Amino acid sequence: MFADWAKYLEDYPEAYLRFERRTKDWEAESARAQSSGSKPGPKPAPPIGPGHPWTPSGLFNAMIAPLTRYTIRGAIWYQGENNASSHPRAYLYRRLFQTMIQDWRRAWGQGEFPFLFVQLANFGHAGSASPWPVLRESQTQALGLANAGMAVTIDIGNPDDIHPTNKQDVGLRLARAARSIAYGERLLSSGPLFQQVSREGEALRVWFAHARGGLRAKGGQLKGFEIAGPDARFHPAEARIDGETVVVQSGQVGQPAYVRYGWADSPDCNLHNSEGLPASPFRSSEWPEPGSRR
Repeated sequence: MFADWAKYLEDYPEAYLRFERRTKDWEAESARAQSSGSKPGPKPAPPIGPGHPWTPSGLFNAMIAPLTRYTIRGAIWYQGENNASSHPRAYLYRRLFQTMIQDWRRAWGQGEFPFLFVQLANFGHAGSASPWPVLRESQTQALGLANAGMAVTIDIGNPDDIHPTNKQDVGLRLARAARSIAYGERLLSSGPLFQQVSREGEALRVWFAHARGGLRAKGGQLKGFEIAGPDARFHPAEARIDGETVVVQSGQVGQPAYVRYGWADSPDCNLHNSEGLPASPFRSSEWPEPGSRR
């Protein structure tokens, strides 16, 4: 992160000169457009540089640090869309996000207070090569920290709007996590989370946490699963629920080795648990994407 910021600062003088030239051109074009009764194009945005909100630790120093003198019961976090802009940033997020959670806890000095967050909802129309599934995977890895909880929203987003309107279900799912983690209630507080996979002949059996009471396919036939052989080339899979597990197979994959679910920007997937909470997208094995920093 600091290396990236140093590069922004190095490039800033030249970038600002370009911004000034573009702004002058825009002002002339805007004047012509207004005189002809047409709408001008968007005004150029200033380049990233000194004083930009992306300044490392800038937002923390201005908006979070002043609060650390107060007591805290827990935190709710809903963010990550910008970090899904590229594969390198999506991979870096798994370290960045967990480091931030740990640093907030250090700053407050009140132990491992509950930290609840929202996994990115379905958005966009790109396929499995998109960084969005990687970012969701990075978010899921934060559940390895104590007293962390995640609300899965893969079923209530809007592919055409990065700010989906259904906030009520988001709040209800976060509330379930809070009731479990912060208040000790015994209830299913999360949708199914991938645990492990085992091979059974030409099929794979997938095991989940938070599947007590069995799994459900909401709205009909179970969908959203893909499997691959040792070549890691994925094909759509036939999937069926067997109690608290899912069995997947494909006629195109004779020696299945890997499985993934909901691995796209806005996947068509419908696995839920008995409480109606959606399963988190996952992949059973991980391959670095092109250009990723590990």
